[in-house]
Amino acid sequence: MRKFRKLLKIIGLIIRQPWRLNSVLEERSVWETYVINHYQLTHGLPVVPFTQLAGEQPVSVEPYAFLEGGSLPTDLCLLKSLAMQIPDCRYFEIGTWRGESVANIAAVAKECVTLNLSREEIRSIGYSSEYADAHFFFCQSLPNVKIIEDNTLHFPFHEVNEKFDLVFIDGDHHYDMVRHDTEKVFSHLVHDHSIVVWHDYAHNPEMPRFEVLAAILDGMPADKRATLYHVSNTLCAIWYPKTLKGNTLQYPHKPLGHFRVKLDWVSEKA
Repeated sequence: MRKFRKLLKIIGLIIRQPWRLNSVLEERSVWETYVINHYQLTHGLPVVPFTQLAGEQPVSVEPYAFLEGGSLPTDLCLLKSLAMQIPDCRYFEIGTWRGESVANIAAVAKECVTLNLSREEIRSIGYSSEYADAHFFFCQSLPNVKIIEDNTLHFPFHEVNEKFDLVFIDGDHHYDMVRHDTEKVFSHLVHDHSIVVWHDYAHNPEMPRFEVLAAILDGMPADKRATLYHVSNTLCAIWYPKTLKGNTLQYPHKPLGHFRVKLDWVSEKA
């Protein structure tokens, strides 16, 4: 009876303040239940070892700012390693932020395209000028990087008229936007051997983010879900064009190895 009264109270609150429904839907347990019921992925995606995709040779990550909102070093190392394995790699990403990811890939790829909200739109939705101006910092002067300032909801993906070898989806991480971006990428930007990587599939390398996973699964073609994986030691999910051997995510995870990290400070030119 107490739970029933609590439920009525919640329903009444949502009726009076509909925006609170978003908070309810974003609860991990709701999305986890959705994924389990629809896709039987109790532990999230199967996990493949980082080294199976990136190899065991050292890869330098530069630039890397160690500031808010960035990727893990292993995320960027994964992307860079994948690009290095593709001759004349053509790279497309959604979500630029400071430009760390595309700057890393530009060092080894032939062509890079990065799509992000314009600075003007970022300001218009309430962010400060300082926040807006921080976008594209590391990539705005790179010769093989094309910056597109647009909203993926309005961007004409069908007019790109080009397929990409490696695609990184790292825009808005709410369900509706991840699903939208995933649908557009698979409809217009990939070929038979493309690799697609999603950032923030996980809260941390040992905990899936089920809202993002639900959006990925709902947004991609059903016949391609079989080769969808979580890359160990990263926040990334990956769609790979061939079958890999994956294992069930274990928590806490027993490390099978470790990374050797060397940090060098490089001052930015004035």
